[in-house]
Amino acid sequence: MKNLDLDLLRTLVTIEQTNTFSGAADALYRTQSAITQQMQRLEIQLGCPLFQKKGRRRVLTPQGQQLADYGRRLLAINDEALRTVGQKQMEGQIRFGAPLDVADTILPPVLTHIARYAPKVRLEIRVDRSPFLMDALESGDIDLTISTRRDSGLNGFALRTSPTAWICAADYVYNKRAPLPLILADERSIFRQIALQALEQTRLTWHINYLAPTLVGIKAAVRAGLGVTARSVEFLGADMRVLGEADGLPPLPPMTYMLWTRKDTISPLTLHIYQMLKQHFEQMEPEAA
Repeated sequence: MKNLDLDLLRTLVTIEQTNTFSGAADALYRTQSAITQQMQRLEIQLGCPLFQKKGRRRVLTPQGQQLADYGRRLLAINDEALRTVGQKQMEGQIRFGAPLDVADTILPPVLTHIARYAPKVRLEIRVDRSPFLMDALESGDIDLTISTRRDSGLNGFALRTSPTAWICAADYVYNKRAPLPLILADERSIFRQIALQALEQTRLTWHINYLAPTLVGIKAAVRAGLGVTARSVEFLGADMRVLGEADGLPPLPPMTYMLWTRKDTISPLTLHIYQMLKQHFEQMEPEAA
């Protein structure tokens, strides 16, 4: 007897609720291609089409609607079981860190998953720069943190890998003949590191036009048109744009955001939350923002 995959059912139900694959992708913080691949797997498992074309849209077939109805019921039972079974071990407080540039993108689905499966856990959120968060984790001031940093002395896994890009204001006028004006964080910034390393491999001239200790300052400088910065695309806003190789700038390596906890932690709650998140995100389709 086959078993239905609850993650695939959750995606199907979300498509039904949002009416589009793109809406489900936004709601589940996945790419549209990942959503499509999941539904293809579900159709293979069921042996029947779940969607049909209606104009430019894909809508549920009668079998798809029937499965979505079952899916809602199965997911309700699943979520209720996870909320109630072992409830005593899932009470307490977790101190959670995240860099400011992912506070609106990667952090929300992580917190949503914790709130869904551990509703009695109280969350204390600290948003700061990666090096400071890693210091806080090692000193015991926080229990878990998202960070771009690497540390073999910690336990961690990848949440998302995002492209790194040269970013400027949407109305910024880039002059290829002039030295590149850089907007950078201080010495402990990994983005500063990769930007300067990439530029050193070229014949481009550049200068640091603005130095900021915080991401808020970097964003303000970019929006003010003071120059160009290197950040992951999580940083991008509607009032910004990306410069690339066509503009004469070198490519930048992607950035992987990890979830870290200490190897020596003895908190059952921290270990449980870490393992729960690890299992969930490692089962998800690998994706890049």
